[in-house]
Amino acid sequence: MGSIIVVLPKIEDAKRIRDMLGKYGLETAALCTTAAMALSKVHQLDSGVVICSFRLPDMHYSQLAEYLPEYFEMLLLTSMAEAGSCPEGIIPLTYPVKPRDLAGTVGMMLGQLERRLKKRRASAPKRTQREQNYINNAKLVLMERNHMTEPEAFRYIQKSAMDSGTNMVETAQMILLLMYDS
Repeated sequence: MGSIIVVLPKIEDAKRIRDMLGKYGLETAALCTTAAMALSKVHQLDSGVVICSFRLPDMHYSQLAEYLPEYFEMLLLTSMAEAGSCPEGIIPLTYPVKPRDLAGTVGMMLGQLERRLKKRRASAPKRTQREQNYINNAKLVLMERNHMTEPEAFRYIQKSAMDSGTNMVETAQMILLLMYDS
C-alpha cells in the first residue's frame, strides 16, 4: 500500500489531517511544513499520496506536483474558487474538509496507485539469470563494504538506477566495477 505525506504550512493542521485519516485506518508516513521536506520524504518511499494546500512556504503546489515521482499523486486541499483552476492529474478537495470525504478520496487514490503498480510489475520484463546475478553480487558488495541490509542495498541500487536513468542491471554493473577497481 502506498504512503501518505501531509504537507501544510502549519504542523497543527497537518496533525489534524493525520488524525482524521487515522480514524479511518489510513496511516500517515510523514507530516511536513515545506515542499522541500515533502520531496525529501517522497524519495525515501515507493509510492503514495501527497496531501497539500494551495500555497506552501517554499513553493507553489503546482511546482511540488512537477517534482513528484511517477508513482505519487497529489490531493490538493483548496477553496471552491481555486478548485476550478486545478491542473489535470491533481485531485482537489474543497474546504471545509469532511473526514469521510478525505479518507474516501485518499483510499481511492491509493487503490488506483496500487493497481497501476501491480500492472507495471506484471508487465515488467523478466531478468535473465546472468542479469539477476549482477544485481545479487552488487547487493552483496554493498552489504559487505557499506554495512547495509539486503533491502537497503536493493533500494540503493534501485534509487541509483532511477537517478541516473539506467536500468538496475547496468547500475549493478557500475557498482561492481567501481568497487572492484578501488
